[in-house]
Amino acid sequence: MDAAGGTELAIRTRKLNLWYGTFQALFDVDLEIRHGMITSLIGPSGCGKSTLLRSVNRINERLGYVRITGSVDVLGHDIYAPEVELVQVRQQVGMVFQRPNPLPISVRDNVLFGYDLHAGGRRKSRAEREEVLEDALRQVVLWDKVKDRLDHKATALSLEEQQKLCIARLLPVKPGVLLMDEPCSALDPRGTEAVEELIWELRGRYTILIVTHNMAQARRASEECIFMLLGKVIEHTDTAEMFVTPRHQETADYIEGRYG
Repeated sequence: MDAAGGTELAIRTRKLNLWYGTFQALFDVDLEIRHGMITSLIGPSGCGKSTLLRSVNRINERLGYVRITGSVDVLGHDIYAPEVELVQVRQQVGMVFQRPNPLPISVRDNVLFGYDLHAGGRRKSRAEREEVLEDALRQVVLWDKVKDRLDHKATALSLEEQQKLCIARLLPVKPGVLLMDEPCSALDPRGTEAVEELIWELRGRYTILIVTHNMAQARRASEECIFMLLGKVIEHTDTAEMFVTPRHQETADYIEGRYG
């Protein structure tokens, strides 16, 4: 599953439906998300935002009672096609969760964990590994803070540093898409600002899809915005346009705090 370099769209869903047992969580979701864009997913709790996000890297299928119909194309490939292996999907689509989840090992080993895992038995030289390590940490603006603590446990870092490290851990395998599920919900305002700035720095190099309940964050940290309600996509447009002139009354009601 190699990146389709000439494909304008990074993610496309068609008639995507998902059920948890008998409960339908997604209804005929059609989406087109462009390469290199930061797109936020907003909507009230339980509207299907995280379910949609997790459908883009097949996390939902770990639950035996989940049923999915329709298609999800990532970088030009249907990730639910029978011939596509899960390891290929996870290499192209990285995921950042609400709470930082560094492994209880060193900073160095955290960053190189996925890189070594996907090396396919090919032993990389120390120089290659150190170059990859430094590049990933520089991309998340963490190198200068941790370069003298690379052999310290990652769990000793601040929450903000841990979340940046979790993003850095994804980068050595060169994903095309980064999924972020409320990545700032465990952070204080200063940490939130730092991670938002990082997300903005990464745009263009990666396609970023971020779930957030924070309206101000959606305005600050995304270029396009998707509003969901009761498992359906109501509106998908330029972020500034959505917050100034939403096309649908339901969107306006949510943005103005009338429910949610």
